[in-house]
Amino acid sequence: MQIESLKVYCDLAETESFTKAAQINEVTQSAVSQQISSLERLFKSLLIERSKKKFRLTREGQVLYDYSKQIISTYDALHSKLQEIKDIISGTIRVATIYSIGLHDLPPYLKKFLKSYPTVNVHVEYRRANQVYEDVLGNVVDLGLVAYPTRDSKLEIFPLRKEPLVLICHPQHPLAKNKSVKLKAISGQKFISFEPDIPTRKALDRILKEHSVQVQHVMEFDNIETVKRAVEIDAGVAIVPEGTVAQEVGKQTLAQVDIDDGEFYRPLAALYKKNKVLSPAMKQFLAVLKSEK
Repeated sequence: MQIESLKVYCDLAETESFTKAAQINEVTQSAVSQQISSLERLFKSLLIERSKKKFRLTREGQVLYDYSKQIISTYDALHSKLQEIKDIISGTIRVATIYSIGLHDLPPYLKKFLKSYPTVNVHVEYRRANQVYEDVLGNVVDLGLVAYPTRDSKLEIFPLRKEPLVLICHPQHPLAKNKSVKLKAISGQKFISFEPDIPTRKALDRILKEHSVQVQHVMEFDNIETVKRAVEIDAGVAIVPEGTVAQEVGKQTLAQVDIDDGEFYRPLAALYKKNKVLSPAMKQFLAVLKSEK
């Protein structure tokens, strides 16, 4: 029996998916099945009740899972400590990020990190916010990058920074001539929104409600790039994180207008599973994400 087999078993128990367990461990589904069967033969016990409709650990399977998690945690801590002693920063970091952070906020930090630690492989996946949480909790990734982090007893939240929110509109829009406006200025305006389940949309809805501002939601999208394209064709105005529109404002395909009712910002954070042993590479990656660009 090897540590790898116990890790595959724990990943399967947590994701309840042979496909995801195979993906996490970079093996085939057949290899996952073989390792589970090998563990069942070793312990002479049925570990998983196999059914098309339901995935459930047996009593013996739950005991093996509980002890295996302790073994893996101890092994990870040992490996991490030995790397620290040898001052080794290497390995792979798996990251899931929402699109806006991955496309606009992450690149300069990633470049800075890889320049300092070229032997580390950072694998980045772009996901919707709810999927980032699922991937972190399911051990599909090591770290998640989100906006407006939601507290969860199973997660550690590592605050990064607060990104200002700004109003954007077409350069020929009447609001474009202003350097700043109050939120009341967009009352009744056609508004390009994020989809209702996206955290930034929920936050913007709260802000508009608090300031008694009603807008016409004419389009809803699940990502920042499509929102910007809609504003560029003058389909409406939008409120977005400042860092996501620097390129378009520079090219004058969009106009940026500050909001002077107060400080409106989008908090960014990294997430990782509680009690997860962070490798030296992960610790350094978080430190770089927290640093100045």
